[in-house]
Amino acid sequence: MRVIVIGGSGHIGTYLVPQLVEAGHEVIEISRGSREPYQPHKAWEQVRKLKIDREEAEKSGEWGPKLRELQPDVVIDLICFTPESAKILVENLKGQVQHLLHCGTIWIHGPSITVPATEDIPRRPFGEYGIRKAAIESYFLGEARRNGFPVTLLHPGHIVGPGWAPLNPAGHFNPEVFSRIACGEELALPNLGMETVHHVHAADVAQSFFQALNHWSTSVGESFHVVSPAAITLRGYAEAVYSWFGHEPRLKFAGWEEWRKTVPEKEASATWDHIAHSPNASIEKARRLINYNPRYSSLQAVYESVNWLINNGEVTTSKS
Repeated sequence: MRVIVIGGSGHIGTYLVPQLVEAGHEVIEISRGSREPYQPHKAWEQVRKLKIDREEAEKSGEWGPKLRELQPDVVIDLICFTPESAKILVENLKGQVQHLLHCGTIWIHGPSITVPATEDIPRRPFGEYGIRKAAIESYFLGEARRNGFPVTLLHPGHIVGPGWAPLNPAGHFNPEVFSRIACGEELALPNLGMETVHHVHAADVAQSFFQALNHWSTSVGESFHVVSPAAITLRGYAEAVYSWFGHEPRLKFAGWEEWRKTVPEKEASATWDHIAHSPNASIEKARRLINYNPRYSSLQAVYESVNWLINNGEVTTSKS
């Protein structure tokens, strides 16, 4: 089949595009820039790459017709962020594609009431990103159930992998946190460190798209969580990372208002977003309907990412 992957040179596409090529699909990858994937692979030599600025093409009205002219059988959209973008896809691809696969987010959920959260609970998103993604999900599922549009939605957690800094035990993205732990220094966590985060390796997210594509009859018209088998608390996460470097945990705790004053506003904002959500999502539906079986636990996924940071000088393991 001819498969278009929109935004395919990023985290997910790095692993997904080679799988599609090796499975015999004709792959067209569309990106705004010319960034190379995070991991090299010979399969990329067989991929047709198109450079299109989606935002500009949407404004000019060219985006939808350009996709349709490529005559795809399948479209995998990894960078759809507004309901307006979703509507352009449906309007131009209905009657054309066999399958549209959309990358959502577990941010479609707000604070959980019962955990692990399942896909069928009412949506209570907060924050612009989560609200927009929940609106996209609602629109796509409505088109699937009312009009038979063949769409599947896959909702990843905190994506990690070699090549970029993962969400750290303090709930933000500054890799210095890993350096402090590696050197055995003290780390402050907000509250009691019992809020949760839910990682997923980019390779497992790619697996979910591949499996949904190969399980068309049970994936169309459905949403799936795409996360590791279990969420982790900030405290448990920090203690595990200390152990990687042979240190006893050196943790202290502070109430939110006190803790936020100890870090830059950007980091405090990121931490608040994560602990206010405290995601903890079930993957049982994805296991049952599309045979999604993540290879990595949360800690295994982060471990691989942190090793990459160390090897590339972004995390220091000894005091200078």
